[in-house]
Amino acid sequence: MATINIINVVKRHQFSWYEKFYFYSITKGLFITMKHFIKSAFLRGTVTVEYPETKRAYSSRFRGMHSLKRDELGRERCTACFCCMWICPADAIYIEAGEVTAERQHLHPEDKFAAKFEIDLLRCIFCGLCEEACPKGAIYLDGGGEMAADNREDLILTKERMTEKSGGPILGQRN
Repeated sequence: MATINIINVVKRHQFSWYEKFYFYSITKGLFITMKHFIKSAFLRGTVTVEYPETKRAYSSRFRGMHSLKRDELGRERCTACFCCMWICPADAIYIEAGEVTAERQHLHPEDKFAAKFEIDLLRCIFCGLCEEACPKGAIYLDGGGEMAADNREDLILTKERMTEKSGGPILGQRN
């Protein structure tokens, strides 16, 4: 029995004369760049948004600033169950629970509430896991996308800044 050795020959791509000098590829890339430059500079096809005057339109799936919702009776939905705090991969949420007293019973439907609720936007990765984990539907990422601040304290959202008021969530309010 004779053994047959089959050898696969891999044929390498042979470059043509213009591809060997890479002049073709460089020219092709520069052509694309010049096409975009001419379109944006002279034909008014700019992609830059003039921010303070013109607001950008966000998609319906945009995850913006956090807001705490209220129920139909105006009571806070958050019952300090800590689900959002435990599931947060960036450890950006801090909650302190408080007992509901008789004089605060009209504000909270359960026996405990979030006495302190803070989200550090510098740590938050806007993954939306807190929104999915909340069993009461209290936290949503449905606010705007303007998150600029002058100092670190303004980038820590407190319960008062996130809680929905009569006109919607107040995001720019300071404590």
